[in-house]
Amino acid sequence: MKEPFAFADARLRFARALSPRSAIELVGQSSAASRVEELVRRAAVLDGGVLIAAEPGVATDGVAYELHLRSRRAAGPYITVECSSVDGSRIDRLMFGTPAAQGPTDLESVAADSRVAAACGGTLYLKDVAELPAAVQAKLARIARDGEVRIDGVPVALGWRIVCSAAPSIEADVETHRLRPDLFRRIAAARIDLPPLRERPEDVPAMAMRLLGEIAEETGPPRTLTNAAIALLSALTWPGNVDELRRVLERVAAATRDDVIQVEHLLPALRLHAVPAPFTPNGSLREARLRFEREYIASVLQHHGWRMAEAAQTLGIQRPNLYRKARQLGIPLARVAE
Repeated sequence: MKEPFAFADARLRFARALSPRSAIELVGQSSAASRVEELVRRAAVLDGGVLIAAEPGVATDGVAYELHLRSRRAAGPYITVECSSVDGSRIDRLMFGTPAAQGPTDLESVAADSRVAAACGGTLYLKDVAELPAAVQAKLARIARDGEVRIDGVPVALGWRIVCSAAPSIEADVETHRLRPDLFRRIAAARIDLPPLRERPEDVPAMAMRLLGEIAEETGPPRTLTNAAIALLSALTWPGNVDELRRVLERVAAATRDDVIQVEHLLPALRLHAVPAPFTPNGSLREARLRFEREYIASVLQHHGWRMAEAAQTLGIQRPNLYRKARQLGIPLARVAE
C-alpha cells in the first residue's frame, strides 16, 4: 500500500479556502457552552468520524474546523462539501471525480481531482450529509469502511477523518433509509449536539461582541453595544440561531456609522416573530416606541417567569422603576410572582 503523498500536487489544486470563522458556538460561559467545549475536546483526539447535530442556523462550520485544528491531522488539508448546495447529478463527480473506466474492484476508485483524494491525510467535512444521493452514500460508506481507495488506479491509504453535520433528527433519516445505516455508524463514532441559541441566552452578549468584531474586520469600524441593546438581543428567541444574529448585526453595521449600537439602531434590523403580519403605519413615532417598549418589557418579564428582580437586572433598571414602568405601559402586574 502506498502513502498518499504521491498525490500532493493533485490535492494542492484544491487551494485551501480561507479558514472558517472561529468556532462561535464555543463562545460563552454558560453550562451549554461548557458541554460543547468538552465534547469537542474529547472528539478532537479520536480517529473515528464525528457527527455534529444542530438546527438550521447553528454555526456547525466553525466547530468542524475546530475539530480539525485540534486533531493530529491539523497540518493536513481541510476539505468542505456542502451536500445540499450541489445538484445530485454533480455531487458524484465532485466527490469522486471520473476514475478510469476499468480497473481492479477490490477498492473504490476515485480520481486525483476528487474531494476524497484532496482530503487525504486531513479532514473531509460533509455539511448536511443526509442530503447525499443514495449512490454517493454507498461509495462513501465503502471508502469509510476500507480506509483506502484507488486514486487513478494506485492504492492509497487515506489517513483522513470524516466530520459531518446533520439535523438533530438524523436517526429518523436512518430509520427511513434516507441515510444508510452503515454510513451513519462510520460517521457517528462520536456525536456533538450543538444547542440552539434560545437555550443559551446568557451567551448572546459574548457571541454578539465576537460577531461585531468579525464584521468590523470586513467592513469596519469597531462597534460596541449598550447594555439595553444587549438586553434586547438576549431576550429574543432567535429561531434562525447564530446565522440570524449575524445577519441582524450586519444590517445594523451597514445602516449606521455610530460606534455604539443602541436599541434604536437594532429595531429596524430585527424581524420580530410574535405576530407575522404586513406592516401598516399606525400612530406617531412616540406611540410606536411605546408599543414596542410595552411588548419588550412584557417579553422580558415572561422570559423570567414574571420575577421582577431578575427582569429588572436584564433590563438594566432598578426594580421600583420597573414596577412604575409596567404600570405606565399597562402591563398587568397581577401576573407578577415574586
